[in-house]
Amino acid sequence: MVMTSRTQRSLAETDRDAVLARLEQENAQLRQAVASHARVDQAIGVLIAAHKLSSAAGFGVLREVSQRTNVKLHAVADAVIGRALGRHLPQVLAMELDAAVARSRERTGTGWWS
Repeated sequence: MVMTSRTQRSLAETDRDAVLARLEQENAQLRQAVASHARVDQAIGVLIAAHKLSSAAGFGVLREVSQRTNVKLHAVADAVIGRALGRHLPQVLAMELDAAVARSRERTGTGWWS
């Protein structure tokens, strides 16, 4: 293939650039997902330690609070971790978190003294 201008590129080079851009975007999304998953796991650990919940119940509490408050799951997880570190938890999240823990205990029949 003969090119008539330095600014023109072959179709193969254009395709390669598009694939590279797509792969870079996917890589960034995967990195974000891994970081978010780690924060959720840490928050589940906080709930396990603080409220004696199972890991499944801890995830359920996070998911329930997220859905009831319309706050992203990773943001709820960050708030739970922050609370464990002594940071302020917004009132709406604190109320929903406490209620979700209580509902979880009722469903599973577990609690602090069980």
